[in-house]
Amino acid sequence: MDLNRVFENNEKWIQEKLAKDNAYFHKLGKGQSPQFLYIGCSDSRVDVEGLMGLEPGEAFVHRNIANMVIATDLNAMSVVEYAVNHLKVADVVVCGHYACGGVKAAMLSEDLGLLNPWLRSIRDVYRLHAEELNTIEDENKRYDRLIELNVQEQCVNLIKTAAIQKAVRDRGLKVHGWVFDVHSGKLIDLKIDFAAILENIRKIYHLD
Repeated sequence: MDLNRVFENNEKWIQEKLAKDNAYFHKLGKGQSPQFLYIGCSDSRVDVEGLMGLEPGEAFVHRNIANMVIATDLNAMSVVEYAVNHLKVADVVVCGHYACGGVKAAMLSEDLGLLNPWLRSIRDVYRLHAEELNTIEDENKRYDRLIELNVQEQCVNLIKTAAIQKAVRDRGLKVHGWVFDVHSGKLIDLKIDFAAILENIRKIYHLD
């Protein structure tokens, strides 16, 4: 694409918004009060607001390779802290997607250089669930299941944090695990039972 088209498209987008509401950007400039914190993959095929049917200002978004929530990632932890304690989001979503290149790379027995430390966290998910995953003979189905389990484990990592635990206790914040199917466009709720997860890890990770 010619980069000049990007700025032409921007002008068209501005006019479309103003045609519907001539105060649109004035309202947008007043601040944000999103309902969701969305933690997803950086994959270019995932249109976050589009697949959720949301407008700008309705979701605070953090993206990285394979939608990871790693305690030593100050970027992700700062996003969680800001979204939960300052923006007061009501729902935190970890959303993976089928055909995830990051998860696929983690399944390969290859040295991928700088990616190794990041992918190791995904390989840890495989290690935790190896008994289940190794019973799945079809490689593509095993790959899809690892994507789902990775979402589940990133929800667990969220629930381990003080910010999430306090918001659950004080104002009923909820954590959700979803998968976006790039082959059909469907958004799938994995129905993560975050309350049960918190109860199971409370003895070790209880931070209240």
